[in-house]
Amino acid sequence: MERIMLLLTITKRGEGAKIIERLDSHQIKWHFRSVGQGTASSETMDILGLGSRDKDIVISLAAKRAAEQFASEMESDPTRRGGHGIMMIMPLTAINNLTAIMVTRPAESITKQEDTAMKNEYKHSLVLATVNRGCADEVMKVARAAGATGGTVIRANLADNEAAELLGKTLEEEREIVAILVPDTIRDRVMEDLNRELGLRTDAQAILCCLGVDKAMRI
Repeated sequence: MERIMLLLTITKRGEGAKIIERLDSHQIKWHFRSVGQGTASSETMDILGLGSRDKDIVISLAAKRAAEQFASEMESDPTRRGGHGIMMIMPLTAINNLTAIMVTRPAESITKQEDTAMKNEYKHSLVLATVNRGCADEVMKVARAAGATGGTVIRANLADNEAAELLGKTLEEEREIVAILVPDTIRDRVMEDLNRELGLRTDAQAILCCLGVDKAMRI
């Protein structure tokens, strides 16, 4: 069965529906929508003329062939270069069989001649830092000092505190997930600095993980 890819799109509020419509036209049909907030200050956003920090977040599942075709067409589309969003394409290591069938079926209409391998010119990783509510700014301060440029904050709640009891302390229920796209050249430094400054033994109680990104592009 064809490999399944996860597409993570972060764009300004109100643009998510347009992204989904465009993905649908490329036989990418499975989407999950959420909202988040950019890490740039409101004052900076006003100066740059970008408006609100509020973001639409779209998580999509796609057959590898459909993801590659979409990436190829987006790269050659001159209208996307002025966009204020970003899309990351990441491979899944596992997925249940029935879901995989439903995701890959729409892509069967894409002919072999249309296959286009994604050019991965720049290697990136997506760092996810889950911290106590109110600590996202601290995360970005440390990440920027290590070379990162920006991130997106998603509000979340901790569903189960039992795992935290192994450390002899309780994690706060209200959390923030900070998603930061970084080049692989600084990934380790960003992770190490965040762990040292904001790790589980600090007030921020950061839980850190990292995902490899096959492709990252402006939209």
